[in-house]
Amino acid sequence: MTRILIAGCGYVGSALARARVARGDAVWGLRRNPVDLPAGVEPIAADLAVARSLAELPPALDAVVYAASPGGRDDAFYRTTYVEGLRNLLAALKTQSQRPRRVVLISSTAVYGQTNGEWVDETSPTKPSHFSGQRLLEGEALLRDCELPGVVLRLGGIYGPRRTRLADQVRQGRVSIARGAPHYTNRIHRDDCVGAIAHLIDLAEPADCYLGVDHEPEDEAVVLRWLAGVLGASSPRVARSDERREARSGGNKRCRNARLVASGYAFRYPNYRDGYTAVLAEVR
Repeated sequence: MTRILIAGCGYVGSALARARVARGDAVWGLRRNPVDLPAGVEPIAADLAVARSLAELPPALDAVVYAASPGGRDDAFYRTTYVEGLRNLLAALKTQSQRPRRVVLISSTAVYGQTNGEWVDETSPTKPSHFSGQRLLEGEALLRDCELPGVVLRLGGIYGPRRTRLADQVRQGRVSIARGAPHYTNRIHRDDCVGAIAHLIDLAEPADCYLGVDHEPEDEAVVLRWLAGVLGASSPRVARSDERREARSGGNKRCRNARLVASGYAFRYPNYRDGYTAVLAEVR
């Protein structure tokens, strides 16, 4: 039995908690208001931004997963979540003489600043122009510099059950295709987020960083047109020139998952077609 603390037990964290409880692990879910946690998960009401609320963590933890999400989209929220919150939790573990054998930090491909469709992996330069990627890199540095064995998992765009916003927008004709060169996007189904995190918790000798994306980065236009075809919706229109910046937000790179695959993880949904087919089947 593995004793696991999931700090930030939200969309991905709750699914991970549910899977590990089913496996027979002891799981604690930490969030400010720990209601509606999966059955069998022990709740911890705490605020990662308030150090004193972390004074009594469960003892003898084997693994800690930091899966917190910012409460808003400005720099202050990202700093609070990925820098101050993580610093507080690492300090609490040290103060309480906790020595988990694995700390997994959920980061993002937003740490990459590439904009021309380049292929990137764990060794590629990380020079984000946006504050979100900058704060994530600060959090990664905190984990790297602490005394605990840490692993960073940089996730692409997460979709899955109850996350059908893109499909809904296509169905309603509220998306457009950017003009110009291909705009590559990278994604991962929630169930593969859970699978990859669980894999890294149990992996004997992991690397310090992995990219969590499926096998097929794809031009956004191709994904939108495929969704329109599956949904029987009109093909998305081409954006006006003044819509280019909004359509191309989030960078433009192609992320490789070769290191994660080589470590032994097998994707349940290796591409967006398999993943969205499963998601859409649940809502029909």
